[in-house]
Amino acid sequence: MAQALMVDTKLKLAFETGLNEKGEPILKSKTFSNIKKEATADGLLSAAQAVGTLTDTPIVSITRNDSYTIVE
Repeated sequence: MAQALMVDTKLKLAFETGLNEKGEPILKSKTFSNIKKEATADGLLSAAQAVGTLTDTPIVSITRNDSYTIVE
């Protein structure tokens, strides 16, 4: 039976930096690598909020990206 083994976790924060000429939001993102695989959703939210206090632009999304290797 195949197994999925987690090999990497990243945290991506998207910030709204302004509006374009059509009035649509302009988004910039920052990805943090080397996140502990055991990190909880609450822990990642707390970390993202702490990073958010260091910038004048609001965070509009927080995404956890896990990568897996499939083995037999």
